Amino acid sequence: MTLQSAPSHRVTPEAMAVPTFEAVYAEQFAFVWRNLRRMGVRDSALRDATQDVFLVVHRRLGEFERRAPLRSWLFSIVRRVALQHRRTARRRDVSGDDDADSLPGTLAGPEQNATDAEALRFFLSLLDELDDDKRDVFVLSELEEMTASETAAALSCNINTVYSRLRAAREKLRAAYERRHGRRRGRP
Repeated sequence: MTLQSAPSHRVTPEAMAVPTFEAVYAEQFAFVWRNLRRMGVRDSALRDATQDVFLVVHRRLGEFERRAPLRSWLFSIVRRVALQHRRTARRRDVSGDDDADSLPGTLAGPEQNATDAEALRFFLSLLDELDDDKRDVFVLSELEEMTASETAAALSCNINTVYSRLRAAREKLRAAYERRHGRRRGRP
């Protein structure tokens, strides 16, 4: 009986090369935009926050060492920028942005667009109830569909911490949903 060796997965120089800023911008813009929103940046500040993220990326891209996936590194920037923008908004007492109404409409028609906007408003308000640590884990794990190990790498925490925070986030969201939505429909 002979043992076959596993194929070697050699890292090529091309795979180790730092991507260009233009490539990162083109490939990751949607990731940055949606996660800034999920992290609590209001619609009125999304353009500025996105620009802030890509300014940091432009300035620090040469320092990116590929020890973790690009999205993990990028999410750490998104996280810091979102926190800064939320703090600024609180100091300025910015409230009442009707973010969901600014979403582009679909071909479904005005009634469906209104329903979708209301559902988004409701979901974002539920996310706002989570503390930053739980929100980060929930967004990466559930919405971005990163694995627990990818999430742990992105947040520089232990994988067991990811599981714990995700479980707590789900419980808190479920309770908030039931508290707000369940009672409206006449449920106990």
